[in-house]
Amino acid sequence: MFPLEDKLTAGEVIVLDGGTGTELQRRGAAMDRAAWCARATMTHGDLLRRVHEDYIRVGADVVTANTFATSRRMLGPAGLGDAVAEINTRAVQLAREARDAAAPGRPVAVAGSLSAMQPIVPGTGETDPAFVASAAEAKANYGELAGLLAEAGVDLILMEMMCDIEQATYAVEAAVATGLPIWVGFSVGAAKGGRVPMHRRDDLDFAEVIEPIMRVGGSVAGIMHSYAKDTTAGLDVLFERWPGPVSAYPESGFFKMPDWQFVDIMPPGDFAELACAWVEGGVQIIGGCCGIGPEHIEAMTARLPRHAGPRPSS
Repeated sequence: MFPLEDKLTAGEVIVLDGGTGTELQRRGAAMDRAAWCARATMTHGDLLRRVHEDYIRVGADVVTANTFATSRRMLGPAGLGDAVAEINTRAVQLAREARDAAAPGRPVAVAGSLSAMQPIVPGTGETDPAFVASAAEAKANYGELAGLLAEAGVDLILMEMMCDIEQATYAVEAAVATGLPIWVGFSVGAAKGGRVPMHRRDDLDFAEVIEPIMRVGGSVAGIMHSYAKDTTAGLDVLFERWPGPVSAYPESGFFKMPDWQFVDIMPPGDFAELACAWVEGGVQIIGGCCGIGPEHIEAMTARLPRHAGPRPSS
């Protein structure tokens, strides 16, 4: 992590990868009806390694292990409860192998994704109420996953799809306990009436979530798994309320469990233009999420400045 920490301190731009699960699907890996992309770690390991390698070769400084959907509460309903440790360890191992193969001599970090994803009703993007975990279960699930990621050798933990205060607090507390660097990714919805709500939480303002979550832990805060226009609105709020490094990695398309819908995907050139504008406006860590692939990251890295621009003045 030292090269990344040095880059952050120097104001240099850090490139994240794009979507991992959606790229697996796009290349032919079947998605699981309960655990989404998690099963592919075991059934399509060679493909997953190649996805990581492709992101590294087009300039990613950070690749994300395929652990977005690998908590026990996601794997249990898929009949994979006994394989939680095996799947997570293998996911990190494949990312590390890809780094060794594609980036000899270049520092690339392996991030573990720790998300707030819960079982989804098939054919929708909505949480299945039959599988909502209690507070005790949620804490145990996050703690187990954070420990497995640290044990497997990730360099940092990406907190992903943080959408409310309660679940995000449990998740970040679990990550803090590992002692690893923590980058927090918030997901926001469409701005309404001058306010930015959280993803699928119209009742909760993003402005109200930032401080209590970042107080728990995290050295980077950002917007992820959000549409581009919503990401822009979220960044405006984040710059007002968070003084540290900021990240952005938007999605393109939409989800109907278990498949990503590659509809109206942003062209790589348009993505690159928008990403560069965010970086010039103060975003330091930049990449893509679901629906964004290596061709997007390649187009972006060809145009990125070395240093992030000045943050908006308050």
